[in-house]
Amino acid sequence: MGTAAGGAGVKGAEPAGDVPEALGADEGESAERSRPAFYAARSGGWRDWWTLLHPPYTAWHLSYVVIGAALAPRPDAVRLVGTLLAFFLAVGVAAHALDELHGRPLRTSIPAPVLVAATVVSLAGAVALGGVGVARVGASIVPFIVLGPLLVVAYNAELLGGVVHTDVGFALSWGAFPVLTAYVAQAQAVSAAAVLAAVFAFALSLAQRALSTPARRLRRTVTSVHGTLVMADGTETGLDRHLLMAPLERALRTMSWAVVALAAGMAVARLG
Repeated sequence: MGTAAGGAGVKGAEPAGDVPEALGADEGESAERSRPAFYAARSGGWRDWWTLLHPPYTAWHLSYVVIGAALAPRPDAVRLVGTLLAFFLAVGVAAHALDELHGRPLRTSIPAPVLVAATVVSLAGAVALGGVGVARVGASIVPFIVLGPLLVVAYNAELLGGVVHTDVGFALSWGAFPVLTAYVAQAQAVSAAAVLAAVFAFALSLAQRALSTPARRLRRTVTSVHGTLVMADGTETGLDRHLLMAPLERALRTMSWAVVALAAGMAVARLG
């Protein structure tokens, strides 16, 4: 990226008067690519909270809640809203706040005590909603209420030597678990359909992880890329961070919207 821009300046083919404009465009492009995530807003104020919530990923994993609930024989909208809110608090807020405490990967300026408070309050709210759910659903949901906060803390705080903080741990916690929890919240039991949907969410979450891990590395830790692609016809294309990162993030954007659309379609079909 930077090398290509620098090379254009060295060639001297462009008029001198065009150089400031080109440099300004390059600086803007560099600023965009230096963001810690493709969905990250400019740092500061409420924008840090937007970035912290990982909007496309949070929506993606809340969609698994909708899919699990929609598969139940008689889905109930009130239970679905309660389950969605509980997962939003636990995954959307608490998990991401805890993750930001662990090394500041999103580079927000949210004070550490505020992140701790957000984690504790959100997890408590999720558990409280689960307690309300027990009154409506019964004891079948209790194991999920207990396991949920444990997964959030174990994964995002990398406890137990990071044994949960793996690709498989992510796929189980953020993929399969929401599907099964939402189904049990509706049907009070697990079915073959719910298990198969959990396998789908598990596999798709593994695919998400396979794309997001190298994309994060390119955005956050890689400072330069050197190399050339040589085509069969002899033409050459220089490698840079953007060339490597763009298809990964385009796939992630598309997949997030696709899962949200699927979940919305299932909700409309079953609850409409």
